[in-house]
Amino acid sequence: MTATRVRPGAGVEPAKFRDAMSRAAAAVHIVTTDGAFGKCGFTATAVCSVTDDPPTVLICLNQASGMHAAFEGNGVFCVNTLNAGQQDLAERFGGRGPVAMEDRFADPRWQPGSLGAPVLDGAIARLECEVFMVNEVGTHWVIFGRVVAVQSQGGEAALAYFDREYRRLPAAGENG
Repeated sequence: MTATRVRPGAGVEPAKFRDAMSRAAAAVHIVTTDGAFGKCGFTATAVCSVTDDPPTVLICLNQASGMHAAFEGNGVFCVNTLNAGQQDLAERFGGRGPVAMEDRFADPRWQPGSLGAPVLDGAIARLECEVFMVNEVGTHWVIFGRVVAVQSQGGEAALAYFDREYRRLPAAGENG
């Protein structure tokens, strides 16, 4: 793994940037890891495909979360894209309120994936990844993963985040 430091430059005030980005609708995911460095997970909207050859995604993890060592040390993660009925899990993994990490995984829908990272039954997509690069950018770690297993299902409404609220995004063909 390679780590690169990027220095923030002069620019827009962080509060104005966050406000503008709150107007960008995004899918809601729970990103998980497990292994010798521990099991943990967090709710994320900062997940992005990078390329399809080889299949690669990136996730952004706030440095204040303290989970970086587990994600980098375990070397694997899973991006679980939530359906509209899984808002309770998004809130549980979002760090709002005092929910212990082990309690976040108490739901029986969590099972170990092929790489060991927890996968969520009922997620509309699950991308199991191997970490190959980590960069520090401002307040966050940007973690790149090579996708080694994919499961997805159609026909379900997705959970989205827009204007600082969870929203239901209807499935294709659904009257919403």
